[in-house]
Amino acid sequence: MIKHPGFVVEPWSIRAETTDLSVIAQVESVFALSNGHIGWRANLDEGEPNGLPGSYLNGVWESAVLPYAEGGYGYPESGQTVIDVTNGKLIRLLVDDEPFDIRYGQLHSHGRELDMRAGVLRRSSEWTSPTGRTVRVTSERLVSLTQRAVAAVSYEVEVLDGPARVVLQSELVANEQLPDSDGDPRSASHLDACLESEAHSCHDNWAELIHRTTGSGLRIGCAMDHVLSDPTVKQESESYPDLARVTVTADLVPGQPLRLVKFVSYGWSATRSLPGVRAQVAAALSAAIESGWDGLVAEQRAYLDNFWDCADVQVEGDAEIQQAVRFALFHVLQAGARAEGKAIPAKGLTGPGYNGHTFWDSETFVLPVLTYTVPEAAAHALRWRHSTLPAALERASQLGLQGAAFPWRTIAGQECSSYWPAGTAAFHIGADIADAVVRYIRVTGDEKFERTIGLDLLVHTARLWRSLGHHDGAGRFRIDGVTGPDEYSAVADNNVYTNLMAQQNLRAAADTAHLYPERARELGVDEEEMAGWRDAAEAIYIPYDEKIGVHPQAEGFTTHQDWDFEHTPADKYPLLLHFPYFDLYRKKVVKQADLVMAMYLRGDAFTSADKARNFDYYERITVRDSSLSACIQSVLAAEVGHLGLAHDYLGEAALMDLDDLEHNTRDGLHIASLAGTWIALVAGLGGMRHHEDKSISFAPRLPEDITRLAFKVSVRGQRLCVEIDHQRARYSLANGDGLDILHHGRSARVTTGDPVELPIPLIPVLPAPAQPAGRAPAHRHSVGTN
Repeated sequence: MIKHPGFVVEPWSIRAETTDLSVIAQVESVFALSNGHIGWRANLDEGEPNGLPGSYLNGVWESAVLPYAEGGYGYPESGQTVIDVTNGKLIRLLVDDEPFDIRYGQLHSHGRELDMRAGVLRRSSEWTSPTGRTVRVTSERLVSLTQRAVAAVSYEVEVLDGPARVVLQSELVANEQLPDSDGDPRSASHLDACLESEAHSCHDNWAELIHRTTGSGLRIGCAMDHVLSDPTVKQESESYPDLARVTVTADLVPGQPLRLVKFVSYGWSATRSLPGVRAQVAAALSAAIESGWDGLVAEQRAYLDNFWDCADVQVEGDAEIQQAVRFALFHVLQAGARAEGKAIPAKGLTGPGYNGHTFWDSETFVLPVLTYTVPEAAAHALRWRHSTLPAALERASQLGLQGAAFPWRTIAGQECSSYWPAGTAAFHIGADIADAVVRYIRVTGDEKFERTIGLDLLVHTARLWRSLGHHDGAGRFRIDGVTGPDEYSAVADNNVYTNLMAQQNLRAAADTAHLYPERARELGVDEEEMAGWRDAAEAIYIPYDEKIGVHPQAEGFTTHQDWDFEHTPADKYPLLLHFPYFDLYRKKVVKQADLVMAMYLRGDAFTSADKARNFDYYERITVRDSSLSACIQSVLAAEVGHLGLAHDYLGEAALMDLDDLEHNTRDGLHIASLAGTWIALVAGLGGMRHHEDKSISFAPRLPEDITRLAFKVSVRGQRLCVEIDHQRARYSLANGDGLDILHHGRSARVTTGDPVELPIPLIPVLPAPAQPAGRAPAHRHSVGTN
């Protein structure tokens, strides 16, 4: 775990007061800045030392051939990998010819702070060079949430103990050297020198680099300009194919600091010409200079003030969780705020993990948060999925199916998973996309979206299920040979999660097509096809093991051989790195919530007794080798009455990256687990559900050590405020005409008048369920509580 000695628990910031080079890569991810379009890892301003250099543009990738020992029909031929684009962060400092490098000389202090209200990364240090001159260096960095093509750095140096000649070298660098891959399949496959120079130029304080990716053919532009506190100091510029540099030289004396503000703009295109991209970055840079540093900072704060007013979650009784949920919301926002027309990768733009691919994580974990807090960002993410529909239709046709087969992992829309049992066979991605569409429409009432993009996605995913499944001799609609969320079980028949989500997908497609008949006819949908969808949904097969009284994760799962947890040592987790998938697939061991996930998203399909029995059964065999699991286990633990355990799993989801629980935060943050922090609090302890056309419902209960929880959700343009303690819940409306809710099954109408206060009923204390040996979550709750 990181357990960085300088991380301070504060409500609105993440602060490191010292620098531990052994965890520098993890800290670069934690402090990363992004707006969904540009991503800057938190490398030091001077560039060295670093753990993993990283500057990213959403949607910029390079192609790579996917190797196979033995090929097969339908295998993807090439993959897509996020690349490190031009680094615009660099500002090197030399003091009397000595480079400022925290590894040399004497570092008196060095601290950094991620301010989540201001949206800036601050740094402050005092350093004595090997030749004995002491300087104070401070900097602030932002990636603009309002001007999406712009990032900026304010860098100030002051000599403290006598005059010194100071040189600042502000650089743009392409094709940086990256560290070798560590062999972890979750890490990135680095591609070296994949940017070909097309143009470079400079004058005065300005410079630009234009490159093109060698395989994917994407054109990338980056430009920089500068403002100095003393414009009379010596300045010069130079440019080369992979390097542009502006150099500032000044003789400083104590009390007269030199400040340099660096403005950087990015642009890229698969179609625009070199002059077009050059004009794009020039225009963005001009707008940034016009705003100035103070203007960009003010815009950033105003944007975030509005976001926090809509999205803040308050937690009393656990200061770490309070900090962590704001950290989570901040990074979820950064991942999706300005990702207009592009995906939300599993790591956001904080690192190259999973090669920058987008998975089902986006629709199932991230979009619920955005839908209830920043719905326009959720709509953009779904529009991106819609833009990849042609590739999904082509993939389905290649597989001999109708409808759309969306990729398991992708950047630009094509399937990039070379392992089909955990890739192509994970067809539930289509139902996950449909689920996100249904949720967005239900929450926002966006009829234009529903009639166009929403209906397109629902129709083509429903056609896939009707094509993939079949009615058996008993009249049941079966979906065989698929992989559910649990990646330790593959190519199984009638995965309950998949079948229930497909059922919802089929119903939603039929209902929406009926609602917009003219638009449906344009898509070739007729009454017969809608009836077929409804028939399949009605007959969907949900396996149940009568003997032990639980739902098998998939047909026959409960008859598998038990995994030997007692003799599996702690250093053999995650299992995927130490055991063959063949062994995992045929035994009762669950990587992540699967059946339990179904009970969350399709809770209307289970009784309360079902949920309690199923949760207890799967708790004993779920090892949580995926960061996606803890938050969902927290939700169901809270629902069935294990409130202390819900708190424990909440802590695991919330601290996944702050404590580096999976030992791969170096490659980027786990954006879905961060989103899961919100899910565990709002859907778990807050008990929020929003099934089909029913009113939004809440069944809140708090564990003993959390004394108050407050959050806000936006529903049909109305902001509902929920405040919970151990005795009661208070519901109020910040704006709007009124909202009908359910509280523990009781109807209530909330208006902008007096808040509605309702008591929280007691719940029976249940025996605590067991986890696999050595896999219980770290305890956060008081001893003796459940």
